[in-house]
Amino acid sequence: MSDAVTTVILAAGKSTRMKSSLPKALHPIAGRPMLGHVLSTVAAIEGGRAVLVLAPGMDEVAEFARRFYPALDIAIQERALGTGHAVRAAEPLVAEKAGVVLVIFGDTPLVRSETLSQMIEACSGGARGGADVVVLGFEASDPTPYGRLILDAQGALTRIVERKDATANELRIHLCNGGAMAVRTEHLFRLLARVTNENASGEYYLPDVVKLARAENLRCAVIRAPEEDIQGVNSRMELASAEAVMQRRLRRAAMEKGVTLSDPETVYLSFDTVFGQDVTVGQNVVFGPGVTIGSNVTIKPFCHIEGGRIEDGAQIGPFARIRPGSEIGRDVHIGNFVETKKAKVEEGAKINHLSYIGDARVGAKANIGAGTITCNYDGFGKHFTDIGAGAFIGSNSSLVAPVKIGDGAYTGSGSVITKDVAADALAVERSKQFEKPGWAAAFRARHGGQKKAGE
Repeated sequence: MSDAVTTVILAAGKSTRMKSSLPKALHPIAGRPMLGHVLSTVAAIEGGRAVLVLAPGMDEVAEFARRFYPALDIAIQERALGTGHAVRAAEPLVAEKAGVVLVIFGDTPLVRSETLSQMIEACSGGARGGADVVVLGFEASDPTPYGRLILDAQGALTRIVERKDATANELRIHLCNGGAMAVRTEHLFRLLARVTNENASGEYYLPDVVKLARAENLRCAVIRAPEEDIQGVNSRMELASAEAVMQRRLRRAAMEKGVTLSDPETVYLSFDTVFGQDVTVGQNVVFGPGVTIGSNVTIKPFCHIEGGRIEDGAQIGPFARIRPGSEIGRDVHIGNFVETKKAKVEEGAKINHLSYIGDARVGAKANIGAGTITCNYDGFGKHFTDIGAGAFIGSNSSLVAPVKIGDGAYTGSGSVITKDVAADALAVERSKQFEKPGWAAAFRARHGGQKKAGE
């Protein structure tokens, strides 16, 4: 790709249909704000620059965008006067006088980088046999809401007609405008300066560039993409639809790389979920951001994993929750109703039942009994629990941090451990059991002997 490329991302819309205090561009899809998906796609364009067009007061969006894409330029569209007007707001930041300006929308998170690259390649200028204007199109299953792309006998784009202005024959066309457009830099802003707002909305529309370009005998072409790739997000329903498409993509990619999904439609992945080979994932498992799974890992149904790393050979679940900061080592067993948070669980350790391990280290081959908890929070700060290699923690133990359990040590079931335990020692903390013969019979007699335990 030899031409200089500037991508202009239009994200100045008010997104009132979302009915949310969170800006539309920051609503997440697969664990990432939708604008993050767009910026990631743009970043994949070789040697390109990017300009984000926002409305005044969109500081939260600007802050996110700059963190995600530090080299990004930001332009402000002072008044909402249409897509053509929004692109003109970016003109001072398009330094190159030759090359391609690619215009896309910040609420279309499913557009693929390969599609954008095809548009840029096609927009190589009439003198070189390419097009001066390239529009993204799609074959709509229901074209009713969309503008139609009108082609000539050679397949070149002649004009874009809005639905309300289309003739009966034009309304039968299913090739529709997908919104994105690539234009030679030397033509774009000159043509935009001639776009008028003589329409029902009183706005300056980017698609009018095609009509003006054709009047100058510039060549206009169409690059087609699947309909689901270009869908925009303007409402909660459309957000859910985009999420479904993204999840299908992520599941397909995981299975193609050697992951078994027992019931794919019930598994939810994040944009950055990483799997090794021969991983098996059961039904109704949710992966939040920041998860890396090694090879030969089994994740049983109904688990929730976020911000953690699981090494080769581990077994997780069912009904386990792995929270951020967890490092689950090789061949570790994390069982049903176990929760870990900021915990390092070393090779071969087992936490099989009904336990909470937070702000802790569990040494290699240690065994954590059912109902064990690390009491890591004192109401003001978090404290660390260190459980040594080969230690055995009896069922229903409470380990009150900060505390250290030595290698090979045991704690008796039901103990509340508040002091360090030496290696290979036994620590028991509970009241001595005593028994009073005949007490229960006497108690019942005092109460008339009518009711027995369990009645």
